[in-house]
Amino acid sequence: MVKIKHAIQDDYPDDYAWCYGCGRLNETGLHLRTGWDGDQTVTIYEPREEHKAIPGFIYGGLIASLVDCHGTGSAALTLHRKNGHEPGDGVDAPRFVTASLHVDYLKPTPKDVPLKAVGTVEEIHPKKFKVSIDVFAGDTLTAKGEVVAAVMPNTFIS
Repeated sequence: MVKIKHAIQDDYPDDYAWCYGCGRLNETGLHLRTGWDGDQTVTIYEPREEHKAIPGFIYGGLIASLVDCHGTGSAALTLHRKNGHEPGDGVDAPRFVTASLHVDYLKPTPKDVPLKAVGTVEEIHPKKFKVSIDVFAGDTLTAKGEVVAAVMPNTFIS
């Protein structure tokens, strides 16, 4: 499993680091972290007991949150790199919000298995990025998603 040493969320300015899914400053949040794995993006998450839907399986809303925050984090990674930066270089990362979220649930997602979201980013407009996401539980593809992420106004576009 890929280990994310420095995630894009680590570089979000404090004012923009409160998201329930990926905000590092949200004490009760998920603390999702997104980084590069080659030319794709990756987020790894281990569901907690409170994320179960029925015995043995994960709540679909958690999967949607994973897709959502992985999508916006992937867009931020891509724009940060396009602007000549990488996570951890001391430059605040751009911040995106969700313009569109779509999730297809392919199989029930088992609990007690780390989840891995893998993203492929396509720029569709200078201020919007489309991210296609596959969610795996172990080696099993359990969901596919798509996020259109929009750059927050007054944020870091070069």
